[in-house]
Amino acid sequence: MTDRTSLIEEITRALRDHGVAAAIGVWFTFIAGLATAVTRKAFTNEALLHKLEQELAEERARIEKRRDEDRRVDHDRLARIERDIHDMRNLVFAAFQRRDGN
Repeated sequence: MTDRTSLIEEITRALRDHGVAAAIGVWFTFIAGLATAVTRKAFTNEALLHKLEQELAEERARIEKRRDEDRRVDHDRLARIERDIHDMRNLVFAAFQRRDGN
């Protein structure tokens, strides 16, 4: 039995037993319950969305921090490579100077 069928049966039974006022009361109770459920669902979804936005912001901050750290490490590594290249160039230059000078 579906909710729609049971609601119609309840309204019909209330109308038969207690008249139009009771049927209208049941109808308003159903509408109020539906509105409550929709409102609760909306607030739940809003809270979930807010939580997801916070987690996304935290994840973005973590990724940005990691990128900054990676950039720093890459910069240091490139500086060492450039220093090594410069030192090797000077060493080779000094070796050629000695060989030509002897």
